[in-house]
Amino acid sequence: MSTTVWILTVALIVALLLFDYFFHVRKAHIPTIKEAAVWSSIYVGIAVLFGVVVWIFGGQQMGVEYFAGYLTEKALSVDNLFVFLLVIASFKVPRADQQKVLLFGIVFSLIARTAFIFIGAAALERFAVLFYIFGLFLIWTAGRLITDDSDDDADNIAVRVAKKVIPSTDHFDGDKLFTVENGKRVMTPMLLVMVAIGGTDVMFAFDSIPAIFGITQDVFIVFTAVTFSLLGLRQLYFLLDGLLDRLVFLSYGLSAILAFIGVKLVLHALHENNLPFINDGEPVNVWEVPTELSLAVIVVVIIIVVITSLYTPVGQRKTRQNSVLKHAKEVLHDEDDEDAAHKHESLMKEAHAKLHQGEETEEIRTYMDHVAYRMKYGENPKEAEA
Repeated sequence: MSTTVWILTVALIVALLLFDYFFHVRKAHIPTIKEAAVWSSIYVGIAVLFGVVVWIFGGQQMGVEYFAGYLTEKALSVDNLFVFLLVIASFKVPRADQQKVLLFGIVFSLIARTAFIFIGAAALERFAVLFYIFGLFLIWTAGRLITDDSDDDADNIAVRVAKKVIPSTDHFDGDKLFTVENGKRVMTPMLLVMVAIGGTDVMFAFDSIPAIFGITQDVFIVFTAVTFSLLGLRQLYFLLDGLLDRLVFLSYGLSAILAFIGVKLVLHALHENNLPFINDGEPVNVWEVPTELSLAVIVVVIIIVVITSLYTPVGQRKTRQNSVLKHAKEVLHDEDDEDAAHKHESLMKEAHAKLHQGEETEEIRTYMDHVAYRMKYGENPKEAEA
């Protein structure tokens, strides 16, 4: 791709980010559902329009690769939102200030992913064995998605290092990153939450970038598909907040997409093979997955995830169960906020009342017992044992 096209594309992306900051984020406010829906649609429209331009001037192959990459990255970015929700909830970021945290997360993601893209592209060009490594890594990640039920810890290694290096406070001071407490300049939770999101973004890039390189090795397509999938993520957060828990089969869908792309990468690696211990260093005559088929598989998987999560009895049952567990965990999380704890206790009981016969699991009973203990004695059972 020509230098002029690169400059124009980067200028467009920077302009969109600056517009987002100055017209939406700089003044703290809580976006309405309508505002989030309108601007989320606008950003998706911009991404689609860009893809149409790529298709017209770059040809069908580039167009299909862009849309396949965009859909894959968009699906993975929705998974990103789950982590954003956990991190923001863990730090109890004020609702009005969450936009700045999210925009920082998006900008950091762009920087981290851009670095990974150019490093990955250069490495793939020199070391064909990386196709095998990326492919096997995605297949392993696919398995991990459906077997690892543990929650992401917001207080990750980046946060722990920051706390040790810089004095910090547990109290917010508006959207300030630093404040003065007892005569000392300290770091606020606003900066810590940004560090936490930045740390998790780096980990997500390890899954995200190999996935799109499994679709195309065109650096321009990889960069633009990743970038446009991230733009509008802030609006999508406020639009889907509360609805994400209903996509109960999202992890299975993402697992299927990553496994498919992983297999595609391994097949491509075999087709381009130069490893001496495989087929005497000669390319293996295997079928390669067409990009058009990749696009079709991604679209079908996303549709299946939505339908099975929202409209099947199993999906609806898991949604009801997740609602109880979500509010129970919030009660136990809000140890120092009695009003919030009582609110979530009420919501938990309301959600529990909606469970159908036989839907109450051992996990739900355990959490409800813990909540009852917390509301009676003012502390969590584990803390009492300690």
